[in-house]
Amino acid sequence: MAWVYCLNTSTIQPASLPDKIKAAAKAGYQAIELWFADIRNFQNEGGSVEDVIKMLQDAGLQVPSMIALHGWMDAHGDAYLRALDECKVLMELAAKFGCKRVVASPSMRQEPVPLDVEDAARRFSDLMKIGREFGVLPMMEFLGFSPKVSRVDQAWEIVKKTGDPEATIVLDPFHLWRGNSSLDDVPDLTGDRIGILHFNDVPAGLQRELVGDEVRVMPGDGHLPLKELVAEVKRRGYKGVISLELFNRTYWQQDSYEVARIGLEKMRAVVEG
Repeated sequence: MAWVYCLNTSTIQPASLPDKIKAAAKAGYQAIELWFADIRNFQNEGGSVEDVIKMLQDAGLQVPSMIALHGWMDAHGDAYLRALDECKVLMELAAKFGCKRVVASPSMRQEPVPLDVEDAARRFSDLMKIGREFGVLPMMEFLGFSPKVSRVDQAWEIVKKTGDPEATIVLDPFHLWRGNSSLDDVPDLTGDRIGILHFNDVPAGLQRELVGDEVRVMPGDGHLPLKELVAEVKRRGYKGVISLELFNRTYWQQDSYEVARIGLEKMRAVVEG
Protein backbone atom coordinates (compact mmCIF):
# COMPACT_ATOMS: atom_id res chain seq x y z
CA MET A 1 0.00 0.00 0.00
CA ALA A 2 1.32 3.42 -0.96
CA TRP A 3 1.22 6.42 1.36
CA VAL A 4 -2.08 8.27 1.32
CA TYR A 5 -1.44 12.02 1.37
CA CYS A 6 -4.10 13.89 3.29
CA LEU A 7 -4.86 17.54 4.07
CA ASN A 8 -6.03 18.29 7.59
CA THR A 9 -8.39 21.26 7.26
CA SER A 10 -6.78 23.08 10.21
CA THR A 11 -3.94 23.89 7.78
CA ILE A 12 -6.26 26.23 5.84
CA GLN A 13 -8.72 26.84 8.67
CA PRO A 14 -10.31 30.18 7.63
CA ALA A 15 -11.41 28.87 4.21
CA SER A 16 -14.99 27.70 3.75
CA LEU A 17 -15.61 23.95 3.65
CA PRO A 18 -16.29 23.95 -0.13
CA ASP A 19 -13.03 25.86 -0.65
CA LYS A 20 -11.11 23.45 1.59
CA ILE A 21 -12.37 20.49 -0.42
CA LYS A 22 -11.57 22.21 -3.74
CA ALA A 23 -8.08 23.20 -2.55
CA ALA A 24 -7.25 19.66 -1.40
CA ALA A 25 -8.45 18.09 -4.64
CA LYS A 26 -6.80 20.65 -6.92
CA ALA A 27 -3.49 20.37 -5.04
CA GLY A 28 -3.46 16.61 -5.59
CA TYR A 29 -4.30 15.13 -2.19
CA GLN A 30 -6.05 11.77 -2.06
CA ALA A 31 -7.77 12.51 1.24
CA ILE A 32 -9.01 15.25 3.53
CA GLU A 33 -9.14 15.13 7.33
CA LEU A 34 -12.20 17.07 8.42
CA TRP A 35 -13.01 18.68 11.75
CA PHE A 36 -16.54 18.27 13.09
CA ALA A 37 -16.57 22.08 13.35
CA ASP A 38 -16.21 22.22 9.54
CA ILE A 39 -19.51 20.37 9.21
CA ARG A 40 -21.28 22.36 11.94
CA ASN A 41 -20.23 25.68 10.42
CA PHE A 42 -21.33 24.56 6.96
CA GLN A 43 -24.73 23.48 8.32
CA ASN A 44 -25.11 26.79 10.16
CA GLU A 45 -24.65 28.54 6.81
CA GLY A 46 -27.47 26.50 5.27
CA GLY A 47 -25.50 23.55 3.90
CA SER A 48 -26.34 19.90 4.48
CA VAL A 49 -24.47 16.66 5.14
CA GLU A 50 -25.68 15.48 1.72
CA ASP A 51 -24.04 18.54 0.14
CA VAL A 52 -20.73 17.63 1.79
CA ILE A 53 -20.97 14.00 0.66
CA LYS A 54 -21.54 15.14 -2.93
CA MET A 55 -18.65 17.64 -2.82
CA LEU A 56 -16.31 14.93 -1.53
CA GLN A 57 -17.46 12.45 -4.17
CA ASP A 58 -17.09 15.01 -6.97
CA ALA A 59 -13.60 15.87 -5.71
CA GLY A 60 -12.59 12.21 -5.42
CA LEU A 61 -11.46 12.66 -1.82
CA GLN A 62 -11.66 10.06 0.91
CA VAL A 63 -12.12 11.01 4.59
CA PRO A 64 -9.87 8.69 6.62
CA SER A 65 -10.26 10.58 9.90
CA MET A 66 -12.31 13.29 11.61
CA ILE A 67 -11.50 15.50 14.61
CA ALA A 68 -12.29 15.28 17.52
CA LEU A 69 -14.07 13.61 20.43
CA HIS A 70 -13.89 15.52 23.72
CA GLY A 71 -15.11 15.17 27.30
CA TRP A 72 -14.93 11.39 27.42
CA MET A 73 -11.78 11.23 29.55
CA ASP A 74 -12.60 13.53 32.45
CA ALA A 75 -16.41 13.72 32.85
CA HIS A 76 -18.21 11.83 35.62
CA GLY A 77 -21.77 10.69 36.33
CA ASP A 78 -24.44 12.27 34.15
CA ALA A 79 -21.83 14.48 32.48
CA TYR A 80 -20.00 11.35 31.32
CA LEU A 81 -23.18 9.93 29.83
CA ARG A 82 -23.79 13.23 28.01
CA ALA A 83 -20.20 13.20 26.72
CA LEU A 84 -20.67 9.66 25.40
CA ASP A 85 -23.94 10.68 23.74
CA GLU A 86 -22.14 13.56 22.00
CA CYS A 87 -19.34 11.20 20.90
CA LYS A 88 -21.98 8.82 19.55
CA VAL A 89 -23.59 11.60 17.50
CA LEU A 90 -20.19 12.58 16.07
CA MET A 91 -19.16 9.03 15.19
CA GLU A 92 -22.51 8.43 13.51
CA LEU A 93 -21.91 11.62 11.52
CA ALA A 94 -18.39 10.50 10.55
CA ALA A 95 -19.81 7.24 9.20
CA LYS A 96 -21.92 9.20 6.70
CA PHE A 97 -18.72 10.37 5.00
CA GLY A 98 -17.30 6.86 4.85
CA CYS A 99 -14.88 7.83 7.62
CA LYS A 100 -13.55 4.86 9.60
CA ARG A 101 -11.61 6.61 12.38
CA VAL A 102 -12.00 9.65 14.62
CA VAL A 103 -9.48 11.34 16.89
CA ALA A 104 -10.24 11.00 20.62
CA SER A 105 -8.52 13.89 22.40
CA PRO A 106 -7.23 13.58 25.97
CA SER A 107 -8.27 15.72 28.90
CA MET A 108 -7.02 19.31 29.03
CA ARG A 109 -8.40 19.81 32.55
CA GLN A 110 -5.87 21.24 34.98
CA GLU A 111 -6.20 19.14 38.11
CA PRO A 112 -3.71 17.67 40.59
CA VAL A 113 -4.77 14.11 39.80
CA PRO A 114 -2.32 11.97 37.82
CA LEU A 115 -3.38 9.91 34.82
CA ASP A 116 -5.31 6.79 35.80
CA VAL A 117 -4.46 4.45 32.93
CA GLU A 118 -7.02 1.82 33.97
CA ASP A 119 -9.83 4.38 34.09
CA ALA A 120 -8.77 5.97 30.78
CA ALA A 121 -8.64 2.53 29.13
CA ARG A 122 -12.13 1.67 30.41
CA ARG A 123 -13.47 4.94 29.00
CA PHE A 124 -11.67 4.42 25.69
CA SER A 125 -13.21 0.94 25.52
CA ASP A 126 -16.63 2.58 25.93
CA LEU A 127 -15.84 4.74 22.89
CA MET A 128 -14.70 1.71 20.90
CA LYS A 129 -17.95 -0.08 21.70
CA ILE A 130 -20.07 2.90 20.60
CA GLY A 131 -18.02 3.43 17.45
CA ARG A 132 -18.38 -0.17 16.36
CA GLU A 133 -22.14 0.41 16.00
CA PHE A 134 -21.29 2.67 13.05
CA GLY A 135 -18.08 1.10 11.77
CA VAL A 136 -16.08 4.04 13.14
CA LEU A 137 -13.24 3.58 15.65
CA PRO A 138 -11.68 6.20 17.93
CA MET A 139 -7.91 6.78 17.90
CA MET A 140 -6.18 7.74 21.16
CA GLU A 141 -4.44 11.09 20.82
CA PHE A 142 -1.65 12.44 23.00
CA LEU A 143 -1.17 16.21 23.18
CA GLY A 144 2.24 17.52 24.21
CA PHE A 145 0.58 20.15 26.40
CA SER A 146 -2.13 17.92 27.93
CA PRO A 147 -1.96 17.68 31.74
CA LYS A 148 -2.95 14.00 31.45
CA VAL A 149 -1.71 12.43 28.20
CA SER A 150 1.25 14.38 26.86
CA ARG A 151 3.49 11.51 25.76
CA VAL A 152 3.24 8.74 23.20
CA ASP A 153 3.97 6.06 25.82
CA GLN A 154 0.96 7.22 27.88
CA ALA A 155 -1.37 6.99 24.88
CA TRP A 156 0.04 3.57 24.00
CA GLU A 157 -0.43 2.31 27.59
CA ILE A 158 -4.10 3.33 27.49
CA VAL A 159 -4.61 1.58 24.17
CA LYS A 160 -2.84 -1.59 25.32
CA LYS A 161 -4.84 -1.69 28.56
CA THR A 162 -8.09 -1.91 26.58
CA GLY A 163 -6.99 -5.32 25.31
CA ASP A 164 -8.66 -4.39 22.03
CA PRO A 165 -6.55 -5.38 18.99
CA GLU A 166 -8.18 -2.65 16.87
CA ALA A 167 -7.40 0.19 19.29
CA THR A 168 -4.88 2.64 17.79
CA ILE A 169 -3.09 5.90 18.55
CA VAL A 170 -2.53 9.14 16.64
CA LEU A 171 1.13 9.96 15.93
CA ASP A 172 2.19 13.59 15.58
CA PRO A 173 5.78 14.89 15.38
CA PHE A 174 4.84 18.23 16.98
CA HIS A 175 3.33 16.48 20.01
CA LEU A 176 6.28 14.07 20.24
CA TRP A 177 8.55 17.11 20.45
CA ARG A 178 6.26 19.19 22.69
CA GLY A 179 5.77 16.38 25.22
CA ASN A 180 9.42 15.29 25.02
CA SER A 181 8.70 11.71 24.00
CA SER A 182 9.72 9.55 21.06
CA LEU A 183 9.12 6.20 19.40
CA ASP A 184 12.05 4.89 21.46
CA ASP A 185 9.61 5.06 24.40
CA VAL A 186 7.25 2.60 22.68
CA PRO A 187 9.41 -0.19 21.22
CA ASP A 188 6.39 -2.52 21.05
CA LEU A 189 4.18 -0.10 19.08
CA THR A 190 3.58 -1.71 15.68
CA GLY A 191 2.40 -0.09 12.48
CA ASP A 192 -1.06 -1.62 12.65
CA ARG A 193 -1.63 0.21 15.94
CA ILE A 194 -0.95 3.63 14.40
CA GLY A 195 -4.30 5.02 13.24
CA ILE A 196 -2.93 8.05 11.42
CA LEU A 197 0.30 10.03 11.15
CA HIS A 198 -0.18 13.78 11.43
CA PHE A 199 2.64 15.68 9.77
CA ASN A 200 4.30 19.01 10.58
CA ASP A 201 7.58 20.57 11.64
CA VAL A 202 8.82 23.00 14.30
CA PRO A 203 11.39 25.81 13.96
CA ALA A 204 14.60 25.46 15.95
CA GLY A 205 15.26 27.58 19.02
CA LEU A 206 11.80 27.54 20.60
CA GLN A 207 11.24 26.90 24.31
CA ARG A 208 9.39 23.61 24.22
CA GLU A 209 7.25 24.13 27.34
CA LEU A 210 5.91 27.53 26.29
CA VAL A 211 4.62 27.00 22.76
CA GLY A 212 1.37 25.78 21.26
CA ASP A 213 0.12 24.45 17.94
CA GLU A 214 0.53 27.82 16.23
CA VAL A 215 4.32 27.38 15.86
CA ARG A 216 3.98 24.44 13.46
CA VAL A 217 5.57 24.97 10.04
CA MET A 218 5.72 23.07 6.77
CA PRO A 219 7.56 19.72 6.80
CA GLY A 220 11.24 20.28 6.14
CA ASP A 221 11.11 23.94 7.22
CA GLY A 222 11.96 23.13 10.85
CA HIS A 223 14.35 20.95 12.84
CA LEU A 224 12.34 17.82 13.62
CA PRO A 225 13.81 14.47 12.43
CA LEU A 226 10.91 13.77 10.07
CA LYS A 227 12.77 11.53 7.62
CA GLU A 228 13.85 9.33 10.52
CA LEU A 229 10.28 9.27 11.87
CA VAL A 230 8.87 8.18 8.51
CA ALA A 231 11.57 5.51 8.14
CA GLU A 232 10.82 4.20 11.64
CA VAL A 233 7.03 3.99 11.26
CA LYS A 234 7.57 2.31 7.89
CA ARG A 235 9.97 -0.17 9.51
CA ARG A 236 7.27 -0.95 12.07
CA GLY A 237 4.79 -1.69 9.30
CA TYR A 238 2.87 1.57 8.97
CA LYS A 239 2.09 2.59 5.40
CA GLY A 240 -1.11 4.54 5.72
CA VAL A 241 -2.35 8.10 5.86
CA ILE A 242 0.01 11.05 6.33
CA SER A 243 -2.03 14.15 7.12
CA LEU A 244 -0.60 17.68 6.97
CA GLU A 245 -1.81 19.33 10.19
CA LEU A 246 -0.74 22.93 10.77
CA PHE A 247 -2.27 25.81 12.74
CA ASN A 248 0.01 28.58 11.52
CA ARG A 249 -1.72 31.95 11.23
CA THR A 250 0.75 33.08 8.57
CA TYR A 251 -0.49 30.28 6.29
CA TRP A 252 -4.10 31.12 7.19
CA GLN A 253 -3.61 34.56 5.62
CA GLN A 254 -2.37 33.06 2.35
CA ASP A 255 -4.24 31.53 -0.58
CA SER A 256 -5.63 28.19 0.61
CA TYR A 257 -4.85 26.34 -2.61
CA GLU A 258 -1.24 27.57 -2.62
CA VAL A 259 -0.77 26.52 1.02
CA ALA A 260 -2.23 23.09 0.24
CA ARG A 261 -0.09 22.70 -2.89
CA ILE A 262 3.16 23.71 -1.20
CA GLY A 263 2.32 21.51 1.79
CA LEU A 264 1.92 18.42 -0.39
CA GLU A 265 5.13 19.23 -2.23
CA LYS A 266 7.03 19.54 1.05
CA MET A 267 5.49 16.39 2.52
CA ARG A 268 6.49 14.40 -0.55
CA ALA A 269 10.02 15.80 -0.42
CA VAL A 270 10.42 14.53 3.15
CA VAL A 271 8.62 11.20 2.73
CA GLU A 272 9.92 10.22 -0.71
CA GLY A 273 13.11 12.27 -0.94
